[in-house]
Parts: sequence; structure tokens; C-alpha cells
Amino acid sequence: MKLIERLGLAALHRLDPEQAHDLSIAALERGLVPLPGAAVTSDRLRLTLAGLDLPNPVGLAAGYDKNARVLPALMRAGFGFVEVGAATPRPQPGNPRPRLFRLTEDRAIINRFGFNNDGAEVIARRMSTRPAPYPKGIPVGLNIGANKDSHDRSADFAQVVRRAGAAADFLTVNVSSPNTEKLRDLQGPQALAALLQGVITARDELTSRPPVFIKIAPDLDDAALADIAAVAMAAPVDAIIATNTTLSRDGIASSHAGEAGGLSGAPLFDRATRVLARLYRETGGRIPLIGVGGIGSAEQAWQKLRAGASAVQIYSALIYQGFSLAPRIAQDIDARLEREGITLTELTGSGNRDWL
Repeated sequence: MKLIERLGLAALHRLDPEQAHDLSIAALERGLVPLPGAAVTSDRLRLTLAGLDLPNPVGLAAGYDKNARVLPALMRAGFGFVEVGAATPRPQPGNPRPRLFRLTEDRAIINRFGFNNDGAEVIARRMSTRPAPYPKGIPVGLNIGANKDSHDRSADFAQVVRRAGAAADFLTVNVSSPNTEKLRDLQGPQALAALLQGVITARDELTSRPPVFIKIAPDLDDAALADIAAVAMAAPVDAIIATNTTLSRDGIASSHAGEAGGLSGAPLFDRATRVLARLYRETGGRIPLIGVGGIGSAEQAWQKLRAGASAVQIYSALIYQGFSLAPRIAQDIDARLEREGITLTELTGSGNRDWL
């Protein structure tokens, strides 16, 4: 990490966490954040996932750029793909502040934002004007959700697809946020099958027909994971993202441990990776998996790949390590692949048994 990045992070950590987040977005908009300028790539790092060609397997998870305000900068930050959102059909303010908490001792955060966003149509307009749209640029996906006051949350997902899906290179169905009441109930097999049918029908109305992913919670038992795997393969979805934030507070030292919301960051790593490994076993490797949750180093990204991921996403660790983390992880994975004489495809799932 360069000195300017260390100083910038130190300054941000003196501020309220949400204020710091908003200031980082403003700094990216104004070109004040040093960025590598392009994705790290090599023949070893390139992969095709759900029909999308990625320069490297390290992506940015949804939640940082909720409203697609800084895509030009994020596309130059070294990531192999970027996900924005979550978007809901109508704009909504989310939950009252404070709703973001920095757990420095645990290298974690708790958030209860509640899908605050500018609405699907505004976000779609911003996405459609991004520089170098795929396939010349890196893929940009849209995380989709439901309005808190909706009478039919399942239908909301299809509405977002119709309003914004054409601007996205992939769509992620987010039924796993803990911050919208009863949203996680949509992970049940019958509700999930119906929701996905509506989303895929809406997607098939689009000329571009972007692939559909689903993002699941880490707080599911083996039976629930088996049900989700079966529904996902039957739908079919094009990839599963494992996982979102957790409601667990096991081992948390921070005084903020009692705050409501989803926990992300370092404490989530083992739990999320075990869920990923179980999903890989349940799907037999037939659906690409994207590992997210607690990644703060190349070694942890490597372990996600060993557990069954074809690619990974990071977010919370950026709060503590800055945007230089993504290219560092990609470069280290590239060097290790060369050193060990294996490919990304061979790496995926090679250590699955270790995580079960």
C-alpha cells in the first residue's frame, strides 16, 4: 500500500463510516484516488464465466457503488468485473442513520442500509453511459432487490430487470440481504423458484439476455443449501454468489457487535467459505460459483477458489486496505498459478473436501 493510500484511509477512518463512504465516492468522481488504470490480466488469469470474458477473477461486490456513480473509476481500479446496486423499482432512502458501523478490531463492518438507492431507471441511465461497455470494457453487473413497502416483492425483481436489465452485463438476484424484513424468506424453494421464473421471463424479453446470478445468505443449513442448489439448476441460473452478510456475531470483539444488520469482513470468511464448498458439492460444479465474504488477501482468495469458486468478489477489506488490494490479489494469484503450474480451472474445487 502506497503512502498516499495509507494517509487517505487514516483520514477516512476519523470520520463517521457512512460519511467516509460517501467521501470516497466523491473522491473517485473527481479523480482524486490513484488507480492502476486497467484490470490486471494474463493468459493465466483470463476466464469465461457464464459467457462473460473476465480479465481476472477478482471482482467488486455490490454495495459499494449502490447508484452506479463511479463506474468510470471502478473500471480502472484493477477489478476483473464490477457489480453495482442493489437497485429497486422505485427510489428509497433506506433505514435511518446511523446504519453503518466500522468494527476495526475485527476488520469487519455491520450495515443495515436497507437497499437505499436512486431507483432502477436512474441507475440504468448511469450504467448505459459507462465508458468502454463490455466486451471492450470489463463486465458490469446489477444487483437487484425489492422495495421495502412493496406488496409483491417477488414481482419487484422482474420490474427491475425490465427497467434496467438492458444496461447490465449480468443480473444478480439478491434474496439474501438481512436488512429488508422477510426478504430472506424468498430463499425458500417454492418462493425462490417462482421468483426466478419471473426474473428469467423478464430477462428473456431483453435483446441482450444478460446472465442471471443469485446471491445467497451464509446463515443457511445444509438442507436449505441443497434446496437452493436444486432450484438454481432447475431455473436455470447462470451462477451463484456465496455469500452475503451474516447475522451471526460469533467471536466479535467490537463494542458495535450488538448493532442490528449484516456483518461482513474478516469474521465471515470461514462461514462463507464452508457454504461455498457445500454448494460446490451440491451442484457438482455444474454452475459457476463466485466466492465472497471475508477476503482480505490473495491467500484467502486462493482458498475460495480451492473450495469451489470460479471467481471471487471483495468489498469490506477495501475499507481497511484501499483500492490497491484488488490488483495485488490478482497479481499474487497469477504468480502462484505460474509457480505451481496449474490453471484457474484446475484450481477451482481442488480443495473442496478441506472445507466441508
